Amino acid sequence: MDVNKFWTGRYITGDMSEVRGQLAVKRGLEVAAAGGHNVLMLGSPGSGKTMLARRLPGILPGLSLAEALEVTNLYSLAGLLQSGQPLVTERPFRSPHHNTSTSAIVGGGKYPKPGEISLAHLGVLFLDEVAEFRRDALEALRQPLEDGVVSISRVHASITYPARIMLIASMNPCPCGFLGDAERECTCTPLQVQRYLNRLSGPLDVLRITFNDLENSPPGETSETIRQRVQMARETQSARFSKDMCNADMSPSQLKKYCRLNREAMDLLRAAFTRLKLSARAHNKIIKVARTLADLAGCSDIQVEHVAEAVQYRGMERKYWGN
Repeated sequence: MDVNKFWTGRYITGDMSEVRGQLAVKRGLEVAAAGGHNVLMLGSPGSGKTMLARRLPGILPGLSLAEALEVTNLYSLAGLLQSGQPLVTERPFRSPHHNTSTSAIVGGGKYPKPGEISLAHLGVLFLDEVAEFRRDALEALRQPLEDGVVSISRVHASITYPARIMLIASMNPCPCGFLGDAERECTCTPLQVQRYLNRLSGPLDVLRITFNDLENSPPGETSETIRQRVQMARETQSARFSKDMCNADMSPSQLKKYCRLNREAMDLLRAAFTRLKLSARAHNKIIKVARTLADLAGCSDIQVEHVAEAVQYRGMERKYWGN
């Protein structure tokens, strides 16, 4: 009997339907969840960034039994299993403070224990006010985001822990927090804004979304409704790659094999590449996100509307970072 088939444990802290408005942001988080993409949310203080981030695990597929055992082993090594909790059945959600040491984020000690990155394995690592984190802490995210593992070397031991995470980060658009706000005027100088944004110019490669004004709108879709679409997209990807893998993890050869664009979509991507002066890396990221959008729509090939939406997420970089 396949016990994984019956495993349904999920981590839920509130429901997406409780968040009014912010339809574009919810859409971005759904796309990220479906394809395993990382996200940076920009918005003024109080716009709901943390509220939405904490609801993300509720739209992710449930842990399989094998995955639950992986997470449980990590929490056992870290000494974080609670009394009477033999198995972690919920996707982890870790949210370290920006003053957290790099060692605590990566992992450490005389005999290295898992840090926050590994404790978020198969779940979500949420970095609120990400621009306030230490530069070396952000740099330490490079390896796990690219390879899905964390390697720690100490005098007495060197060890590698799994770290397949979804990174969700949030930040204000400027030091005072109100750049572009419709109700409050930004008090920052252009130089202050640029210095603030440049703290994030290198280490993180993420899908970026901005916040709209809060609307007096009726409740939106429930987390369960969104999760069902995410689950179907994830199943499409598992069938495509013949293993548990997301679009965000595609290699260049897989990108070429599985991401067919029709002529209209290719023309749009070519125009965006030239107009936005995109790097080859950004070009590939757009295709990965477009592939996820096509999976959510049940399309075998990537259509022009999928490329258009994927370019929209990347286009924000030009507005704030100028590249």
